[in-house]
Amino acid sequence: MPHFHIEYSANLEDVIDMAALCQEIRAEAAKIDAFPTPGIRVRATRVDHFAMADGNPKHGFIDLSVRLREGRAPDVKHAAITRLFEVLKDFVAPAMATRSIALSSEMRDINADLSPKFGNVRDHLEDPQ
Repeated sequence: MPHFHIEYSANLEDVIDMAALCQEIRAEAAKIDAFPTPGIRVRATRVDHFAMADGNPKHGFIDLSVRLREGRAPDVKHAAITRLFEVLKDFVAPAMATRSIALSSEMRDINADLSPKFGNVRDHLEDPQ
């Protein structure tokens, strides 16, 4: 049940294809054993109101937050977030060559006892793993 949430400043919408970034994160996550493919959900939320650094509106940000059920070893989580952050950095590198952009990422465990889940996505996958 890995959830990937990308928050980004509205001033980046015209320079970074967020739908394509969601697909890049999804594709890389699907290659990581710690993330079962049927549970992968990637979404991006535009943040219209923000203030950064010295207040200059030219600055932008992208924050990748990963939430997943508890139980993975720390080294597995570290390796996974490192891979995903590299994908993010590589994807936005062309924009960062000409724009002021801050990147961040965080991985958090979800307490399974406090997070009920239900769905039928596996029933509709060609390769349900």
